[in-house]
Amino acid sequence: MRALLPAALLLLPAASPVGSLDLEVTGLRNAKGVLQICLTARPDSFPDCKDDPRGISRTISAANPTTRFEGLAKADYAVAIIHDANGNKKLDTMLGIPREGFGFSRNPAIAFGPPKFGAASFQLDGTKQRVKMRYLL
Repeated sequence: MRALLPAALLLLPAASPVGSLDLEVTGLRNAKGVLQICLTARPDSFPDCKDDPRGISRTISAANPTTRFEGLAKADYAVAIIHDANGNKKLDTMLGIPREGFGFSRNPAIAFGPPKFGAASFQLDGTKQRVKMRYLL
């Protein structure tokens, strides 16, 4: 019976390591409105956290553009942010061009549309992510 105990312990699920993420948003045009944030580990749920039960959507004041996410499972994550200056809960566009600011973790180059998950993803390792907002209009 004692010989089986070590083998049985190997079969028990290990507790998932957890970490935290400090997020700082820079380059805001002004402190009006709010920042709509999506944090996800699912490539198919990026950049809007759609259909991700573990994705975190958070709204913070543009006047205080920092936040902390705690209790995150170790994984590759990506962040997408919209500077919702008028507080209407969406990214305003004109002819498909964003009229409000946007940003992504790792600050990837932007062509047409949002970057792929891989371009914005980072490994959760306790470091701070600084996201620089971009404005096209």
